[in-house]
Amino acid sequence: MFNRKKVKNGLFHSVESLFLIVLILIIWYAASETGNLNTILLPSPNTIGATLVKKIADKSLLIEIGISIGRVLKGYFCAVASGIFLGVIIGLSEHMHCMTKIIIQILRPIPPIAWIPLVILWMGIGEASKVFLIFLGGFFVVLTNVIDGIRYIDPKIIEVAKAAETPQGKFIFQLVIPAAMPTIFTGLRVALGTSWSCVVAAELVAASSGIGYMISNARNFGQMDVVIIGMVTIGIVGKLMDEILKLVEKKVLAWNF
Repeated sequence: MFNRKKVKNGLFHSVESLFLIVLILIIWYAASETGNLNTILLPSPNTIGATLVKKIADKSLLIEIGISIGRVLKGYFCAVASGIFLGVIIGLSEHMHCMTKIIIQILRPIPPIAWIPLVILWMGIGEASKVFLIFLGGFFVVLTNVIDGIRYIDPKIIEVAKAAETPQGKFIFQLVIPAAMPTIFTGLRVALGTSWSCVVAAELVAASSGIGYMISNARNFGQMDVVIIGMVTIGIVGKLMDEILKLVEKKVLAWNF
């Protein structure tokens, strides 16, 4: 049913957020114009706006965004496929869970950027190394959420299914995964954000394209306006990707909202 009150609240909060953004921009602009801000270290909003318009006009920003999104999606989908596959196996087996628990707990906190030296030695500086770093950013998030989602399923449901001698495939795809889906989707959303955040680290591995490369290259030449544009672009694209996944989640888990 259409919830008018909810829509009004949503619009009100959007206006509040927009007001805060405008207020920050006004203060930032005023500080730049009055000389209270070092515009070499932090360019004024109008300088950044002019650079943004130029980058959109020559399509260079859109090209870099497209390259980075392509890399992120490759790593993310690999992380999702392998994380769900291994998560189901580990989540359904107490023996496998006990065997892998310590390894997962040790490897999960290691940030992808710490893997860069090893990744270069293993895979070189090609595209595979960048995709692998992004994969690492999402894999353990998906894996742990799938395991937790399965292990939190009501044991009585599993007992009934086993007592009814439900075929293994039907048991997994029609009972286990749907029951764990809310937790799995939480993992998918967090993993997407983590994978997207890893794009900068991934593109530091001798990249010659992408948003991360654009930021790194601009930093080397002291182009702080380009650095800020890259940072804000990463935030905006990450937000849009999360909103898209939210819509998918609401569609798939309509019963849970």
